[in-house]
Parts: sequence; structure tokens; C-alpha cells
Amino acid sequence: MEEKSITARICAFSRAYHREKNIVRIFDDTIAKLLLTDEEYKMISQNMSYGINYFNPTFSGNDEEVLRWIVDNQLSPTPLCRAAFAEKSLKTVAGYGAKQYLILAAGYDTFAYRQPSWSKKMEIYEIDHPATASDKIERLRNAEVMIPQNVHYIKADFMMDNWETLLNEDVGFDKNKLSFCSMLGMTYYFSKQVFDKFIERISSIIPDNSTILFDYPDENYFSEKIGENKYAKLAAAANENMITCYSYKEMETLLAKHNFLIFEHLDSTEMTEQYISNYNEANPIHRMSAQNNVNYCMAVKK
Repeated sequence: MEEKSITARICAFSRAYHREKNIVRIFDDTIAKLLLTDEEYKMISQNMSYGINYFNPTFSGNDEEVLRWIVDNQLSPTPLCRAAFAEKSLKTVAGYGAKQYLILAAGYDTFAYRQPSWSKKMEIYEIDHPATASDKIERLRNAEVMIPQNVHYIKADFMMDNWETLLNEDVGFDKNKLSFCSMLGMTYYFSKQVFDKFIERISSIIPDNSTILFDYPDENYFSEKIGENKYAKLAAAANENMITCYSYKEMETLLAKHNFLIFEHLDSTEMTEQYISNYNEANPIHRMSAQNNVNYCMAVKK
């Protein structure tokens, strides 16, 4: 993946745009727009609008209508669903005593900078590529966003470094404390062998009853039968190639191998019903749905 992720910036843009255009929201990110300069926000808006002939060549409308269609149908559903699912699940697990939140491939995730009261006693670890992590810290400082004392940065390349060793070297991290680990948007880019090893490494550093949460593409994700996967092609254009998909049975078996049991599993229809239905009722003209052939999974170590 590219060091300073283009898709991370597009995800931040989609969360910022969603907040700016809606009163009833799928997910309300108050910080995302602060991480983008006005020039970047405008540039992403223009670049997306220019792509309407690729996304929907029959669409007719003005520039704002074009941008709205692209954001609502191509850009926003996955980042919004991921964030909503992760933070709702985190709140539940925090209520059961989780003390550490590990955000793997944190990108421009903003939870740490708009923490609710229930998370103040948790230690939050953002783990990401050094270039992306450094860029994010600089953006936060430029935007004068306070970095809370319970936030830690672990700079590591997941494909190269022994990242769990770097995490263990952090004086605040405790392998014996109940933890919640989010790994959003990662499975697409790892081979099955690499992801298997990745789950093994996570299992080695968190205690029983800890939780992992992630999204993954199903076995039909790349199928021509459902049409071109434009989101995957958009990522490929940014040199971030999606390469792997799983059946439910494959994922269940892989997780069980490393002592994880699936606790919650939502497909696109279930995700739309649980997280997008209120928004759709309030916005009948701009309805959204979760991306087809993407599943959301929460698993607990036993």
C-alpha cells in the first residue's frame, strides 16, 4: 500500500462530506474535515465529480448533484458503516471491562480526538505506517486538535516490521489487559497466508475474552456476475490493490485456528438495516446501502 494512503484521505473526505450535508447521519465525524486542507477537500470533490462517466455514465445533474451521487453511492457507505460498527461495538466491549483499544491501520480515524466519557480510562493505540502516522500527527497539530494523553502512536509497516514487538515495547501496553482491536479495511490487501499470520500475531498479544473487529470481502466480491467492482478499481488506481476474498466458512476456520469465535457477523443487507435505515428514512432522495459482498465481523478470543 502507498505510504501516505490516498484512500485514507478519500475516506476522511467522505465522512466530512456526509456530516456537512446531512442532519440525520449514519456516523457523525466532527474531526474528519479538520484533517484535510481546504485545497485537498476541493480537489477531491472535483476529481470525484470528473469521474461520473466512469461511475454512472447515464447520470444527469449539476456539479453538486453529481458529487452527491458519487459520495453516497461509491465513497461513503463503507467508511461510514465501518466506523459506526466499530464504535458501537467498542462501547459495548468497554462496558465489559476492555481497557485497551488497538486501531490497526488507523489512517485518519478520529475516535481518539472526540472521545466520549466512557473511553477516557482506556489506553488507545494507533498503529500504522510511519509515513501515514507522522502525516496524521502533523495534520492534527496544524488543525490545533488536542492529542489526549491516553493516545499512543506505534509506527510500523505491517508488511515489514515486527509491529507487535514495537507495541509490546510501549511502556503503557499490557498484554494481560482486556483489549479491543479494530482492523478495518485491511483484509482486502493481504494474501490469505499473510492474514492468517496476522491473526496469529494478534492472538499472541491479547488475553482471552479480548475482541477483534474487521470487514472483509466475500467470495463474490470480484465476480463479474455482479458487475465491475468500481471501489476496488478506485483503490487500484491509487496503487492499493485489493487481492483477497473469503467465504464465511473460510473466515470461521481461520479465526478458530487462532482461538477466535465469531460473535457478530453482518452482511450488506443486515448492515443497511441496522446502521443506515434511520438515515434512509430521513433522506429518501439520497438513500444509501452498505456495499454488496462486504461482511462485518466481530470475534472474541477464547
